[in-house]
Formats: sequence, structure tokens, C-alpha cells
Amino acid sequence: MQELNTLQLLIVMAPPLLLAITLHEVAHGWMALQFGDTTAAAQGRLSLNPLRHVDPIGTVLVPAVLAVLGGFIFGWAKPVPVNYFRLRHPKRDMALVALAGPASNLVMALGWALIALIGHALQNTVSWLGEPLLLMGIAGIDVNVMLGVLNLVPIPPLDGSRVLAGVLPDRIGEMMARLEPFGLVILIALLASGLLNLMPIVNSLRYFILSLFFF
Repeated sequence: MQELNTLQLLIVMAPPLLLAITLHEVAHGWMALQFGDTTAAAQGRLSLNPLRHVDPIGTVLVPAVLAVLGGFIFGWAKPVPVNYFRLRHPKRDMALVALAGPASNLVMALGWALIALIGHALQNTVSWLGEPLLLMGIAGIDVNVMLGVLNLVPIPPLDGSRVLAGVLPDRIGEMMARLEPFGLVILIALLASGLLNLMPIVNSLRYFILSLFFF
């Protein structure tokens, strides 16, 4: 991506980030609905309106600051409510509901790669349209790959912890649930210290997706 000033960077990053976080949460609620839990649907959380999902800190402030500073971008929305006991097969279904979020990010990354390809094709003939599409498409890949990989980390309350709880004995799942109030602090500490380095995985997946469309 070419060098952008702060305002241009935020304009390019905003649509992919809002879509990534919004559709991630909708995916959780939609999957829960398939397994019998209507909680999210009843509360209007299956909407594609970002305002129903935005958390001022996690969706706006934190990603914007990280985008400007560079490096690993992450954020969060208001969690979609899921009633564990209304699922038909609670333990299994909860794992699949959790997995739906990162899966949606992978699908979106592929969609943004297609937009980047269209932008690349138009870059020389319709540059006023092609270049923004290319830049936004690449940003969309980056954001979704980062969020998808991050959410698969098995630290509560990330989705990976709920997927793992679905295949582990109940007592271990209960121990992980007790860590949830401290999960965000643990995650930030691990990322800041470098003990949790997700960039090799992020970069490998990013290059793989780009290679599907550009090589």
C-alpha cells in the first residue's frame, strides 16, 4: 500500500473495519439462530447496521489509534448475546457459534481480495476509482486476516477459547470461563511483551489470499 497521510489511512481503513467487526458479530448471532437460540434476533442484533454493534472504544478508538501507529490492528464490538441453554446441543453448538465469527472474517478477506483485484485492473484506465478500490481491498484483507487470526487465540473471551471449550472436558471449560474477566488484560500483555506474536501467521495467510487473486 502506498504511503498515506493519517486522514487518508482512516478513510481507507474505516469501511473494512466496520464491516469486519459488524459481520463478525452478525455471524455469531445468525449461527446461534440456526441452532435454536433466538436471543440475538429478538434484540435486533442480526442487523447489518453498524450502529447496533459499535463499541465506542473497541470499534472506533482502539483500531483508529493502532492504524495510525502501525502494527497489529484489533478491535471489538458489543458482543452478540447467545443463550447457551437455548442451543439444541449447547457444548457443540456454542463452539460452532464461536467459530462462525472468524470464518466470516476469512470470507470477507476473500471478498476484499476480489475488490483489490478489480481496483488493480482499473488502476491504469480509471485511476480515480481503481486506486481507492485497490487500497481499500488490501486494507480489507489485512483487517479481516488480523481479526480472524486474533479471535482464534484460545484466551477468554476470544472465540478460540469457546471453540476449545467445545472439545475439552467441561471442568477445563469452566476454568477458562473464570479467566474471562482478565482475558483482555492478559491478551494485551502477551501482545505488548512479544510473547504472543501472531504476525507470522497473519502474513502467511495474507500472502496466500493475495496469491489466489494476483499470481
